[in-house]
Formats: sequence, structure tokens, C-alpha cells
Amino acid sequence: MTDPTMSLFTRTGLDQDRAAKLLAHGLDGADDGELYLEYRQAESLVFDNGRLKQATYDTNQGFGLRAVKGEAVGYAHASDVSEEAISRAVDAVRAVQGGYSGSYSQGPARTNVRLYRDDNPLGAPSFETKVKLLEEIDAYARAKDPKVRQVSVSFGATWQVVEIMRADGETYRDVRPMVRVNVSVVAGDGDRQESGSNGYGGREGYERFIVTDAWKGAADDAVRQALVNLQAVPAPAGEMDVVLGPGWPGVMLHEAVGHGLEGDFNRKKTSAFAGLMGQQVASKGVTVIDDGTLADRRGSLTIDDEGTPTSRTVLIEDGILVGYMQDRQNARLMGMKPTGNGRRESYACVPMPRMTNTYMLAGNRDPQEIIASVKNGIYAVSFGGGQVDITSGKYVFQCTEAYRLENGKVGAPIKGAMLIGNGPSDLHRVSMIGNDLELDTGIGTCGKNGQGVPVGVGQPTLRMDRITVGGTG
Repeated sequence: MTDPTMSLFTRTGLDQDRAAKLLAHGLDGADDGELYLEYRQAESLVFDNGRLKQATYDTNQGFGLRAVKGEAVGYAHASDVSEEAISRAVDAVRAVQGGYSGSYSQGPARTNVRLYRDDNPLGAPSFETKVKLLEEIDAYARAKDPKVRQVSVSFGATWQVVEIMRADGETYRDVRPMVRVNVSVVAGDGDRQESGSNGYGGREGYERFIVTDAWKGAADDAVRQALVNLQAVPAPAGEMDVVLGPGWPGVMLHEAVGHGLEGDFNRKKTSAFAGLMGQQVASKGVTVIDDGTLADRRGSLTIDDEGTPTSRTVLIEDGILVGYMQDRQNARLMGMKPTGNGRRESYACVPMPRMTNTYMLAGNRDPQEIIASVKNGIYAVSFGGGQVDITSGKYVFQCTEAYRLENGKVGAPIKGAMLIGNGPSDLHRVSMIGNDLELDTGIGTCGKNGQGVPVGVGQPTLRMDRITVGGTG
């Protein structure tokens, strides 16, 4: 497969020195900017309804050229990586300068850290082996229980190489693998049908993910969740205490709180957290981290899409707001340092501050103690979709697996529970924090301004008091 050591200038036949001269001309007088080269391979295999339903393979490459002038950004991109195309892009981004003359920012610091290997996951195992394994997982899940009516299994992998050139000719490079496995199940009893799913992945090859224990665990959990939901009763409605399980439920923290701590929303004062630096924004004991430096994690990056090494950024410490996630432009305009959170979906997109792996640190309470403390509430184990208004902080989240909590004991599974609230306000409703911090299994994708990027979430078991639950019962 592709040589990970090959420069993208070599691969595309682009003369590096001539590209550097064009870039220097395009960024003359700008505050910041770069030429971003990308090469990406991707594959997706979907086994559905007892047969291979989809097998896609894609290779694409391109460049994005950005000039930053104060709050303004000039951006041009193309899939044609040539001197002529870059010259046209230079003319386009210079047009936004309008006589502006800034001082070009110092480049990102360099790092010798490598958070993942550069192996190409599309190379092994073979296509035939992958299809046979999909069949095996499908047969295993169907044999788990006679109520299983439908199984869908998917493998997905990408291999991305990025090379970032700055106006002084300095280049920054990263090779990024990614794999994800997902198992979805529909179980039925009479006219009623319910679903369950489990997925996992990370920045590495297929090897660890396709061992029998890994996919059997995912299939077992998907079937279990579907069967649990078959027994679910209508969810209650009203204000009640809520216990959130560890791991994936951190997606609510990601959406309801994390986006509000990204630099652009706070610079523009459109975040509910704007102007609150140094103030108490959560209960004592609540510490929230964004960490792009965790090895092999889905949301991790050795360098971000501007060339800045990622970091472990403390956002909220013991309830106090202490930091934001920053790209280069917003950090400069706010008089702060970049945190390595400048991310883009592809060469066709401008970078902006985005989360990497965002999670709440563990407390000291036993999870069983937290559950036992609730007389009337719900226990939310897994979430599906949610909606958040960044400006107001209001959110709505759908529970895909949840249970009644009555007199300190986990009761019947419930269906149709929605958690409704306000992220900044509800951080003050965290009353107990478990000692069981878990990160998600590697399935998250975050959307912002039409761009999707891979992320990680996590948290320990949490008790939140007096949360509004929208139900069906």
C-alpha cells in the first residue's frame, strides 16, 4: 500500500520550493495562514440482512490555502494539486487583504511525540478475510437469541496524510490511521421491535479490533440492549434526579458544555460561558479536560490541522472555568495560547476550534452508592441523538438505554426518556461524582458548521439533581 514516509509534495509532483514561493507571496502582509495538503484513502464494508450490502473504496487528495487577516479569513481549495491551481488560490486569498498589513505569526512548536503508528489499516487483512469475518459476526449475533430479527455489521477505515506548509517554507506532517467496527441489532416480540448497537474503534489498524473477544463483546452488548429495550415500559415525565452511567454518556457533557468552551464562541460572546473565566460555573469537584494526547484514541492528534501539537487542556477545575479550546486565530485575537484544537474535516474546510477527547475526571464516590442515593429518578446508561443551543446552553438528549430508579434500586427499563435542561445551569446540579471514569469505546463524530471530525468523550458515574425528564408515560 501507500508509503507513509513519502512527502505529499513528492506524491503529487508539486515542486516544494516553488510552492513555498507562491505561499509566501499569498501570505505577504497576513497575520497567519498555511498551505494544507491532504491525501486520504477510505473504505467501508456493510453486511446487512444476511449479505454484503455495501463495499466502497475511495482515494482523494487536495489542498486548502488560507490567509488570516485580523478576524477575516481568505480560503481557497481544490482537488487539483498543481502549481497553477495554487497560483489561482493565492490570487483568491490575497483579494480579501484589502491593504491590510499584519505581522506573520510565529509557527507552531514542533514535537517528537507520536500518538499512533502510521500503518495503513486498509492493507490488512484482505478484503476476502473481512467479508468472511462480517459473515461470522452476523451469524453469531443471530444465534444469540431467537428474538433477533435483523443484524447489520460494518467495518470502516481511513488512512490520512496531511502536510502543512507555512509562509517561511517550514512543513509539519502527520499520518493518521482510523478504524471503526459497529454492530446493530433489531429484536422483535410479536408486533414490537426494538434496537441495540455497540461500536468501537481508534487510531490504529484492524488487528486489535477484529479479534474474537472484541467483536463478540460488541455483538453480545448489541443483542443485550435490544432485548432490554423489548421489555422497556414508557418513561416517566417530570423533574427528577438522574444518574448518568460512565463512558459514552459523556456525549452529553461534550454537547451541552464542551462546545460552549470552544474559543470562537467565547471570542464572539455567543457562548453561555462567555465572560465567565475564573468564575464558578459548576459544582465543586467537577473538573473537565480536553486531551488530544491520549495514545491511539479516536479523538487524538499528534498535531492539529494547523500544525500545533495537541495538549491536555483543563477547561473547568473544581467547578471553576479556567480554559478554552483554541485554534491559532481565536487564540491570537483573545491574547491566549493555541491549545492544538484547530481542526478541519478535510482540505476543503477552514480550521476552527474543535474538541478532541473531552471528559470529566473521576470523583471518590462508589457508583453503587450513587445509585442507592436516589429515591425517585432514572439511570441513563446510553444516549442517542441530542440538540444543543450554544448561545443559551439549552439541550435535549434522547436516552437509548435507561432504567427507573426507585428507593435506591435499579428497576424496569424505560423507553422514550428525554433529558431536557441547560448545560451551564445543570453543571451546578452535579451532586455526586463516581470513581469509575471511563472513556467511550471510540465511536464519536462531532458536527460543527457542517464539518464532522472524530472525537472521544468520557465521564464517571454522575448524579444530577432535579433534571427535567420528558417521557411517554
